[in-house]
Formats: sequence, structure tokens, C-alpha cells
Amino acid sequence: MPSAAEQLAANFNFGSFAKATELRQRLLFTFGVLIVARLGTFIPMPGIDPTALAHMISQQQGGLLDVFNVLAGGAVQRMAIFALGIMPYISASIIIQLMTTVVPRLEELKKDGEAGRKTINQYTRYGTVGLAALQAFGIAVGLERMNGVVIDPGWAFRISAVITLTGGTILLMWLGEQITARGVGNGISLIIFAGIIARFPTYISQIFESGRTGAISPIGIIAIILGAVGLVGVIVFMERAQRRLLVQYPKRQVGQRMFGGEASHLPLKLNVSGVIPPIFASSILLMPTTVAAFNGSNVSNWLQTVVTYIGPGQPLYLILYALMIIFFSFFYTSIIFNPEETAENLKKYGGFIPGIRPGKKTAEYIDYVLTRITVVGGLYLAAVCLIPEFLRGGAYTLPMGGTSILIMVSVTMDTVAQIQSHLIAQQYEGLIKKSKLRGMRR
Repeated sequence: MPSAAEQLAANFNFGSFAKATELRQRLLFTFGVLIVARLGTFIPMPGIDPTALAHMISQQQGGLLDVFNVLAGGAVQRMAIFALGIMPYISASIIIQLMTTVVPRLEELKKDGEAGRKTINQYTRYGTVGLAALQAFGIAVGLERMNGVVIDPGWAFRISAVITLTGGTILLMWLGEQITARGVGNGISLIIFAGIIARFPTYISQIFESGRTGAISPIGIIAIILGAVGLVGVIVFMERAQRRLLVQYPKRQVGQRMFGGEASHLPLKLNVSGVIPPIFASSILLMPTTVAAFNGSNVSNWLQTVVTYIGPGQPLYLILYALMIIFFSFFYTSIIFNPEETAENLKKYGGFIPGIRPGKKTAEYIDYVLTRITVVGGLYLAAVCLIPEFLRGGAYTLPMGGTSILIMVSVTMDTVAQIQSHLIAQQYEGLIKKSKLRGMRR
């Protein structure tokens, strides 16, 4: 028998949007904020020569700036006020999550409910400001080393760059929080999603331009489209995949009534870490290439050798990329999911996994299952991200990277799920109102 929620989800239709006034307002607010975020990617940072900058960015294809440019929605290639994007906030969040496992004060705040969560969020904001300022200063110094990019090098430019880029990141962080609170979906993820989608027409035009010039045959274009659709299908399937652990709750008698005895499930996603592992792996591997590009002709011999062997598309790069994705899958999963805490919560509420003793044994079993599915999840992430890399420079090159496709699909799925939950909640409210009216008539 399907549950009430499943029945409502099966019966909902687009006519429900006409009655969902609050949902429409949330969607309009989300679109409005995303438009503001996109406009910020076209406001240039002061003190930059656009022509020299465009030449420098063209030499950075495949480097770290190219990755940041995708995540920032093209703001890096224009060196706009949103050039840092939202990456400092993501990095600060991960650092704070790491510190909650080693700093007792933060661990207590994590267990302190809503008040503790607000305090941790405040620490994350402070960390975002610090990281953004540090990265902005590094970008300013790096731009000064590129001949002709900075009109008037010096401390005045560096200070203005730090203020401008840090302020842009803070504004993006605030806009993302507003979407999460008053809109639909996760604001930070949607801002990155909007930046990738904004470049989608460019990707499409590149494919058809290659077809027009004869670089790609019509069969090749069809193969690229079918390959992209198939890759999206695999991502959707794997992102929805989960291992459900059966959890049983014992019966208990209160007065003359019997409670409990029902069974539930503890869902463990196949890909717990999301898109963080590919982003971190590519950022680390592309760092030498970016440093070499910033230094121009002053690159040392050892750095040039490193760039030659681990440049994008090289065999060693592909091997290291896959290994680092799998490593960060385990690393980030261990940060955001604590088997001991989960086992303790089950024990507290009387739940247990059949055949497993509550407490430490349950934690060990959950950790064992989580490790096995994380292996599959890490291999899946590595495969999705390596497919475009294997095709790099070939006849059927995919214009989008695996990380971009992962972000697009996962954010779309999460947002659609939230929209559906809003519609289901409204249907529940409608049923409750109807039942009250019927009761009053009787």
C-alpha cells in the first residue's frame, strides 16, 4: 500500500501551481535573486585592461582559472566583482566541518540544536571573509605579474581588488542565504547552477560551429548529444541510489495501549559526498598549471616538468584525478556522516538493526556498509568526471566537464524535490480544510 504522501505525489499536476500562491512567490523571489547574481558577473573590477585580460584568460584554458570560471558563471574571464564566486564560502564550510570533529567547543555547538547551528554559521561567514580576502590578494598579485593586465600596479590596486572581490563574495553568500530562507532550493547550489546554465548556449554553439566548419561530422554531433543524455541518465540513477538499512523499533505498552513495533529504514546514499570531491581534486591538480601561467617566462625547470606530466589530458593527470576523487569521497563522507552518532541516536530512541547489537556494534556495521557503498560512489564520480577528460582533444570532445554536468543534474533534482514537497504540503492543507468543512456541515 502506498503512503498518503506517495498518493498525493502521484496525483499532483501542473494545475496545482495555480493554487500554490506561496510557491509562486518563492519561485519568483528565487529567479529575481539569481538575475541579480548573474548581473554581478558582468560588472568589471576597476584597474583592469579588458583586452590584456582576455589574452591572459585565453592562455589559461584547462587551468585552475578555467575551473573557477565555470563555477563563477564566466565572471573570472571578465574579472568581475563576483570573480571569486562562492568557492570561499564552500571552503570555509568544509574547514568548519573539519574543526567540529577536533575542537570540543565546536562539537558542543553542533549538538546544541538551532542556537548552535546559528553560531557555527556565523563562524563560517567569518571564515569566508578571511579566505576571500586571502584569495583576492593572491589574484591581485598574480594579475600584476601578467604584463599589461593591470593598468596601474601597486598597493592601491591590491587594496581595491581585495575590497571588491571580497565584497562580491559576501554579497553572493548573502544572496544564497536569502534564496534558502525565502526561495526554493539551496541558494548556494542554485547560484553555481545558474552560472553553469548561463554558459550552456555557448557550449551548444561550439558544437554546431564545429559541425558547420567540418571539424565534427553530423554523426559526431548526434553521438555527443546521445552521450550527454546517457551521462545525465546515469547520474540521475546513481544520485537516487541508496542502501536502506532496516531499523526495527520495539513494542511498548503505555496504559492499556500498545505503541511501537513498526519497522523503518535508515537510507544511506550511494554518493554521500556530492560534487565536492571532483572540485577539490581538480583544484589541487590544476594548481601547478595555474602558477606556471601566472609566472609566464619565469617558470622554473622543475615546475615546467611537473606541468608537462600532470597537465590536463596527460595519463598521469587522469590517474591522479581518479585517485584523488576517490580519496576525497571517503574524506568528505567521513566529515558529514558520523556512524557513531547515528548509532547513538538509534539507541536513544529504541531503534535497532535486526541481528546487530545496539551501540558500538551498530556503529561498526553502519561504517562497514558506508565504506562499501562509498567505494562504488567514488568510482562512479571518477568515471563521470574522466569521460570528458578521455575525450579531450578527440573528435567528439564534450564542451562541458563532468563536474558541471554533476552539479546541473544534482541541483535540478534537489530543487524539483523541494517544489514537489511544497505542492504536497499544499495538498495536505487542502485536504485538512475540506475535512474541517465537512465536519462543520455535519
